[in-house]
Amino acid sequence: MSRRCALLAWALLGLLRLGEAQKTEAPACCSPIVPRNEWRALQSECTQRLSLPLHYVVVSHTAGSSCNTPALCQQQTQNVQSYHVKTLHWCDVGYNFLIGEDGLVYEGRGWNFTGAHADHVWNTMSIGISFMGNYMDRVPLPRALRAAQGLLACGVAQGALKSNYVLKGHRDVQRTLSPGDQLYNLIQNWPHYPSH
Repeated sequence: MSRRCALLAWALLGLLRLGEAQKTEAPACCSPIVPRNEWRALQSECTQRLSLPLHYVVVSHTAGSSCNTPALCQQQTQNVQSYHVKTLHWCDVGYNFLIGEDGLVYEGRGWNFTGAHADHVWNTMSIGISFMGNYMDRVPLPRALRAAQGLLACGVAQGALKSNYVLKGHRDVQRTLSPGDQLYNLIQNWPHYPSH
């Protein structure tokens, strides 16, 4: 092996070791969340902040159209926000986060602001995540389920959710069919859903 090849090999090994060291030392990271400016959200008028970390997560569905591409999900997120703000006269989209069947999480009110995903009591002590679509007769695509579970792990890693948080279906906290029969049956098998 020539001297030049040997130096190149040592340099590559050094870079690989440096990369491995950085991976093990890096803090827990979260999957990307599509920020409000990327889905062209209306300006939020919400001011009521949550007291973190929270002990509860409420899972719902929008019961409207589903979406499976970033372009369709951005449009659907805008549609949900428009309905909540312009028709219901809320300060913003009601959910803290929305999950698309494109496998992405869309920032609603985020980790810090009280949602409008249940009643006034539950809104102040929980994060509301809503799957875009109607899940009465089918479950969301696996990539949407992974996105939601990744979001919850992210919430724990960032200190927004307690490590022993409790997962609730929307129908557990309010009289509704949400999050749909099939999604409700599925989330009852997730680790933080209380056993009966």
